[in-house]
Amino acid sequence: MTEQPRKPFDPSTFRDKPVSFVRRSGRMTPSQERAWEESRSDFLLEIAHGPAATSVAAGETGDPAEIFGREADLIVEVGSGQGHQILSAAAARPETNFLAVEVFRAGLARTVIRAADAGLTNLRLAEVNAPELLEHYLPEGSVAEIWVFFPDPWKKAKHHKRRLISADFARIAHRALKPGGVLRLGTDWQNYADHMREVMDEAPGFERAFEGDWAERYEGRVLTAFENKGIEKGRDIRDLTYRKI
Repeated sequence: MTEQPRKPFDPSTFRDKPVSFVRRSGRMTPSQERAWEESRSDFLLEIAHGPAATSVAAGETGDPAEIFGREADLIVEVGSGQGHQILSAAAARPETNFLAVEVFRAGLARTVIRAADAGLTNLRLAEVNAPELLEHYLPEGSVAEIWVFFPDPWKKAKHHKRRLISADFARIAHRALKPGGVLRLGTDWQNYADHMREVMDEAPGFERAFEGDWAERYEGRVLTAFENKGIEKGRDIRDLTYRKI
């Protein structure tokens, strides 16, 4: 009997905490491959990985002032996808530094291509698990805002433990944010929105930066495919904003 080939070992599945991503495959076109090789060094941070795929190696740290060559507010987007949100923000706010955290290589490549075409100098990318970057790589109190827009809602009840927004993530975000720093959340899944609000209302060191049940839609967020899909299906888009105190 012919032995069936084994699937490649993926150490990213062996973690004891939720991660900021779901491993996805996606091929790059030849032109994207070339652009990735030619331009990624201008944008992609060289972060050594630990034993798990996309983990941050012990002792790896980065100073935003050195990374960007200047002192400026830093905004980190967790799960930047193909970069539509962060590219728009970086172009509109050249005085601010932006860091996109994503492990989907094809999405990173598309972000690099568009960033190079736009001549952006205030954008960097990290191909690592976001909680590890926020907890271990970036200095404490170095981030002005953290954005988590439309994370995987893990709809089934048995999978809720995999949701990114948790008490532990709130702790990590609190460490990374500077005093008065802001955590912005958005989702089109009501159950997850309720979960986010419950977690963050109880999180030590945070206060609501909105009145009523939900925050107003963040005006700096462009209409991405994820949000538009939710709208088309008749789902309410829920925003939440919390400030570090």
